[in-house]
Amino acid sequence: MTTTAQDVISVKLERAFDALDADSDGYLAWSDYEKLGDRYIQAYRLDRNDRRARAIQAFCQISWLELLRHAGVDGDRLTREQFVTANRLAVIDTSRLNVMEGGGHAIFDVIDVDQDNEISRAEFERFLRDVWRSGAPDAMESFTRLDTDGDGSISRQEFIRAVREHFLSNDPDAPGSMFFGQV
Repeated sequence: MTTTAQDVISVKLERAFDALDADSDGYLAWSDYEKLGDRYIQAYRLDRNDRRARAIQAFCQISWLELLRHAGVDGDRLTREQFVTANRLAVIDTSRLNVMEGGGHAIFDVIDVDQDNEISRAEFERFLRDVWRSGAPDAMESFTRLDTDGDGSISRQEFIRAVREHFLSNDPDAPGSMFFGQV
């Protein structure tokens, strides 16, 4: 059975939920987002006062608060379904800020260790392995697909486009659809 176009985004968001659910309890809470920020800081050995660490921490906090706002829940945790729905709403809402855009830039700044404004294959592999703990064998295929100009690295523009595709594209073959493996 093929996945419908509408379901592709849900599949990607459900995979993100699984990667974020640090204690595997079937819910996301602020602590899961705190742990995500910590994974970036630890993986890249950032001092907590480093501007990149502060940006990642701010991104995690704002993302969490925006998800809660869009989920319309009374509590402080989200089910998988609530997470999917809230993400769909948060990424298109620009009434306050666009979490997707800001987060993409903060993440790029951390991944780009040598600060040459490009992500090398090694930098991208480190991101998948150390932050997202992705073991999907096809996840590294996305590097080649994200490198749309074929120059051997992912530019900021290519990365931000992929982040948009991850949250907004119904195309299972879009480069941004492969962050957590082939859909």
